[in-house]
Amino acid sequence: MLRIGVFVCHCGHNIASAVDVDEVVEFARKLPGVVYAGQNLYSCSQEGLGSIKKSIEDNDLNRVVVAACTPRTHEPLFRRACEQAGINKYLFEFVNIREHCSWIHAKEPEAATGKAKKLVAMGVAKASLLEPQEEGESAVIPRAVVIGAGISGLAAAASLLDQGIETHIIESKNCVGGLLREVAVIGPEDIDSRNLINSLEKRLTSSPKAHLHLNSRVKEVKGFVGNFEVTIAKGDEDITVQAGAIIVATGTREFQPAGEYGFDEYPAVITQLELERRLAKSDFAASRMAIINCAGSRQPGREYCSRVCCNASLKNALRILDKNPDAQVTILHRDIMSCGAAAEELYRRASERGVRFVRYGLEKRPQVHAKENGVVLEAFDETLDETIDLDLDLLILATPLVPPEDSVETGKHLKVPRDKYGFFLEAHVKLRPVEFATDGVFVCGSARWPVSARECIWQGQAAAAKASIPISEGKVRIEAITAEVDPDRCAACGNCVLACPYEAIEIVEHLDTMAAKVNEAQCKGCGTCVAACHNDAIQQKGFSSRQLGAMIDALIRTATEGTQ
Repeated sequence: MLRIGVFVCHCGHNIASAVDVDEVVEFARKLPGVVYAGQNLYSCSQEGLGSIKKSIEDNDLNRVVVAACTPRTHEPLFRRACEQAGINKYLFEFVNIREHCSWIHAKEPEAATGKAKKLVAMGVAKASLLEPQEEGESAVIPRAVVIGAGISGLAAAASLLDQGIETHIIESKNCVGGLLREVAVIGPEDIDSRNLINSLEKRLTSSPKAHLHLNSRVKEVKGFVGNFEVTIAKGDEDITVQAGAIIVATGTREFQPAGEYGFDEYPAVITQLELERRLAKSDFAASRMAIINCAGSRQPGREYCSRVCCNASLKNALRILDKNPDAQVTILHRDIMSCGAAAEELYRRASERGVRFVRYGLEKRPQVHAKENGVVLEAFDETLDETIDLDLDLLILATPLVPPEDSVETGKHLKVPRDKYGFFLEAHVKLRPVEFATDGVFVCGSARWPVSARECIWQGQAAAAKASIPISEGKVRIEAITAEVDPDRCAACGNCVLACPYEAIEIVEHLDTMAAKVNEAQCKGCGTCVAACHNDAIQQKGFSSRQLGAMIDALIRTATEGTQ
């Protein structure tokens, strides 16, 4: 017998400011199968979860519907509460009345309340047809693969090795260190980059469980969380590695600003990395220099801020003055992005030592003119509201960091998304910052967004910590919301195989015929195969055609009866 409980959340004022919670609760009490309906100020709080568990026990509930905010962040909390109260967690249904109602209808309380009623009715209709599910388990290969041996990849690999996990590190170049190898000193703390790289490299070379593949690339990736098969192309040789987890640490590269401020036209116009190389030599002799920040970034087509460029400009300005105290250094900026106490100190030191700061805008961009043994920079100073001319020996462009050229190929191999600029997209920027939506694949460092060397190390260690969890446990639990095939209805046409973005379906022999079969460990429950099947032979657990039909019927019935 159905005994459904409905819990409507105020979410403080997030929901209650637009949705009449009392009215929705009264409406829910009259729905078929509902034996209890109540409300909480914050259902996700300890008090709210305790109230739900107590109501389940007191009213002998066997289905639970919570109408609150996004299931993306809070569904695991409510599922766990159901389990603790003795209900299978897959007998829980989440209804989003914050994003879908109160937020988008904030100025339409009547419409928001009516829509919330419809969504609750649909949630109850689906809950009445939910069935308990059991999660399976899959073994995990106790080995990891790290793609990229820059500073974040080295930090991730070193952390995995410290935990005793065998690790394969794949690097496309002939040495480790990535972009940081071209930087002598890391600001704002003036850390020697070579010492940092060498210390991490030593932790790899001293471990018998480390396998470093230089001049190599990922050729193919098959499998799923706990059971990946990575093919590494190393020259003419292909090496196959079985792994339980993969960390993407492919890093970044410096943008080459062709056509910007005379770059590639005048020898005196260089980038920050070229300046780094020149500063490393003993014969650096330039005395009049300017650095243009945001050269190629924060403008149409590349709107983002790389976050590290301002600190690099400040650090290099001070290094120039260390080599030549009489040098004249000007930094042209749109604003200085230099967060943190150490970076603020760097800015103060640069100001005190005579570095000149000139603010410019995109409306009146600096202009570069040729001269013998240098360039003349014409810039409009927005602070002084006047045009200034700078006679320069060197003009340095602080250009943005951009994804490596092979990031498209890497994304396709791993089936992980990238943003519009080509950086990899994490599963959730706050809740899962070093994980992909694809289970078992992790990301760190500037592969996901430009970050400082310090942050690269932190993220590498964080990704290693996440990757080590399934490897250490030796198994992973398989989400029960997966597709399942009725072999008696299957025509083995292969549409589902072609449609599946996770390659989780294959055509196999079944009795005396052929039929599709789903690898539940690889399936992500996206439902694409269900939509592609012409014979209705595939259903998705928790989202069956019968359940979705019941939701549609409930919507029509509620709309016909009038809730607005």
